[in-house]
Amino acid sequence: MNKQELIEKYKELENSSFDIAAIVVCQLVLKDLEQLDEPKPVKVKQFVADWYEENKDSFEFNVWDWIAFRDEAKKSENREFNNWINNTRENPIQTLVNMHNFGYEVEKEKRYFVKIKGNIKENMLVYGELLERYFFTKSFSLDDAIYSHTRKELENAKIGWVFDCEGFEIEEVE
Repeated sequence: MNKQELIEKYKELENSSFDIAAIVVCQLVLKDLEQLDEPKPVKVKQFVADWYEENKDSFEFNVWDWIAFRDEAKKSENREFNNWINNTRENPIQTLVNMHNFGYEVEKEKRYFVKIKGNIKENMLVYGELLERYFFTKSFSLDDAIYSHTRKELENAKIGWVFDCEGFEIEEVE
């Protein structure tokens, strides 16, 4: 039974009783229940959530198997997760256990507008979904175009260098 189910139970008892003492006790219990801390879901990156979803059914075995026996070929397939789980500063095992016990939320990756600096008409980098490529445009009204990008998307497209280039303006999008 979780906290919310317990609150509902005592609210029903409070409303179904004609005994003043029982009503007062229910109100006191409800007041205490409202103050209880609930564990918050863990925030993780998408690749951690992906690994967890693939391995949650035999969770304990799969964590142990990954650490103790997973062959190098399998680990190199999932290099990002492997690097994360080997980084003890981030407490990866505790994070996985907390995900399993309390749930998780995937961190939203920061998104960016990328513009060429200066007075240039077609200065906004967009990704055309129909064309399946990046290009520059001046219009914010193109259909099937993505105007904001994650760092990972740009790096995968081999244009992550825009973050280090003085000729581009990078604006974080909310």
